[in-house]
Amino acid sequence: MIPFSVLDLSPVTAGATPADAFRNTLDLAQHAENWNYRRFWLAEHHNMTGIASAATSVVIGYVAGGTKKIRVGSGGIMLPNHAPLVIAEQFGTLASLYPDRIDLGLGRAPGTDQSTARALRRDLQNSADSFPDDVVELQRYFAEPVPGQRIRAVPGAGLNVPLWLLGSSLFSAQLAAALGLPFAFASHFAPDYMLTALQMYRAQFRPSAALDKPYAMVGVNLFAADTNEEAQRLFTSLQQQFINLRRGTPGQLQPPVERLEASEMELNNVAHSLACTALGDRHAVREALKSIIDQTGADELMLTAQIYDHKARLRSFEIGAQVREELAAGC
Repeated sequence: MIPFSVLDLSPVTAGATPADAFRNTLDLAQHAENWNYRRFWLAEHHNMTGIASAATSVVIGYVAGGTKKIRVGSGGIMLPNHAPLVIAEQFGTLASLYPDRIDLGLGRAPGTDQSTARALRRDLQNSADSFPDDVVELQRYFAEPVPGQRIRAVPGAGLNVPLWLLGSSLFSAQLAAALGLPFAFASHFAPDYMLTALQMYRAQFRPSAALDKPYAMVGVNLFAADTNEEAQRLFTSLQQQFINLRRGTPGQLQPPVERLEASEMELNNVAHSLACTALGDRHAVREALKSIIDQTGADELMLTAQIYDHKARLRSFEIGAQVREELAAGC
């Protein structure tokens, strides 16, 4: 059976603080490790009051220090926001502290709005265009130093931290194929190009020192509960988050509601964006995840759950782990 992993946005729930979010993040990572999830990734977002993982490398260190064996990484670091050398030094430090446990997933988007991107001191016009060159530069910093190399990542040089490219369109699929890197598609919020991107990635893949054959990960929202009704209720928190984001009023993750206050157009748009979701009791989730695996041929699933109640979020991932074992057993 293919491995399952966890993507955590370190959600800040209504009335809570980032400190609460970090405690819940570590608790989830420790449970995920016990449930044999392969990776635990965190995402870089800025100026988002409902997401606490802006200083992504810092949170990765916190999680890695509180766990023992699960791989911890970024899903992703938004490389246009940073100088490649800085990221090489940060992840070289993490890889030195937690050997063979750190992943570096890279995204091309800024992970925020344009005003905040300017506050990050990034060149909005050129930073995304330089993404391929920045990835190659980052690879050089992690490679063994060559004679006469004037700039080195210390720590970082020679550590060969595993790089992943993340994307929701065809650009990163093509780049991952050209560079021979693993590829993760953000189908949990942007499913439109999922199958086309995966097909393109596999067809154009060139073996590299990092990877001899394509390796594709697919993002899936996981809203699992003991009943279908409870799972649907929990899902309304993520639906509200998307509706508020589209309205330009993002905020903390809201508690579930019995009825969404939204127009038909808003509901249809959200349903489209969140189409790659496994929702329901264990049986329903098993069928949904099996269908996604069969449809995509994914080598790994990255599960994410923006669930308001922490205990319910733990239960969702616990059911996900049970489903993985059932699928492995052919149930």
